[in-house]
Amino acid sequence: MNSYLESSIKQFDYYKSLGDKTFDQLTFEELKNEFVEDSNSISIIVKHIVGNMLSRWTNFLTEDGEKEWRMRDEEFIDSFKSKEELLTAWNKGWDCLFNAIKPLKTEDLERIIYIRNGGHTVVEAINRQMMHYAYHVGQIVFLGKIVKGKNWQSLSIPKGKSKDYNQEKFAKDKGKRHFTEDL
Repeated sequence: MNSYLESSIKQFDYYKSLGDKTFDQLTFEELKNEFVEDSNSISIIVKHIVGNMLSRWTNFLTEDGEKEWRMRDEEFIDSFKSKEELLTAWNKGWDCLFNAIKPLKTEDLERIIYIRNGGHTVVEAINRQMMHYAYHVGQIVFLGKIVKGKNWQSLSIPKGKSKDYNQEKFAKDKGKRHFTEDL
């Protein structure tokens, strides 16, 4: 199970890096762009993810993951005043997550924690949140790609480059490694 924790941390770090690389390509105005009325801009998605992270990971082994102080509905009202403020919030959420899971030990993984009074093992809670964040980071990347159009810098294997990518990967010796180690 120790490999599960290591892999989870690397996977969370990968999703954070996708967001970071998207933000690097966008202006503050582009981050705030809502394509249709009542849709979520990247800025709003970030605000929601951060609110979720702070609620779920603050004292997560001892307190319910849905904190009384969380104002979830307000997460869908864009209030960031600058790109720097958005990035500070983004990093605060991720710091809260990493500070909660990096000290975990294998024996913690079967502990029961609660989210809205629903019991989860720590493994189930990590999986639940990882999928939630992957869903929203995918939205962030997709919206960033739409905003930039032809000027988007691919965050994965660029179209038409699969053969080159695979050739590079198969040129290496077989070995156990996390796919993010080469990024």
